[in-house]
Amino acid sequence: MIVVYHDIGGAHSAAVAANIHTGNLPSDTVPERSAVLSLPTFDNIEKKDWGRFIHIGKDEFGADVYTLSRQRAPEIVIPAITDLYNILNNTERNEGLYVVDTSATVNLLMKIGGFLSRRLGLVGVGRPIVTYGTLQAYKDIADVVIKAKGKMRENTGKK
Repeated sequence: MIVVYHDIGGAHSAAVAANIHTGNLPSDTVPERSAVLSLPTFDNIEKKDWGRFIHIGKDEFGADVYTLSRQRAPEIVIPAITDLYNILNNTERNEGLYVVDTSATVNLLMKIGGFLSRRLGLVGVGRPIVTYGTLQAYKDIADVVIKAKGKMRENTGKK
């Protein structure tokens, strides 16, 4: 099984979601700011990483969990991912593939901070803003992960 958390930049909501999914961050409480900042990929995705799968770890189902910066082209990138997965796994229904969009959890502070930090390179200004916004959105991000894991449990019959 493969799980891919994706959003425009892959550096904030997707990074946090994947780390919640793998147990590196809690799903039931908002962590300390330092825990989020200590994640290797949080606010550290660069242009060279766009379109690349970044392995975050494995989950309790044995699935590999990845993040993806798909920029503003989900209508192109996501079908390409699912088609390739189906071809390589000789399936037609994405069995074992979970592609999860975290962009709905991104709030205004995350957008502003992420833009300042990642696009303009103003990390000292942008990172505190995006981190604060991420902590504000944390429950929503965790809810996306909880739903994804629920779907996985339902499809695999595992508890």
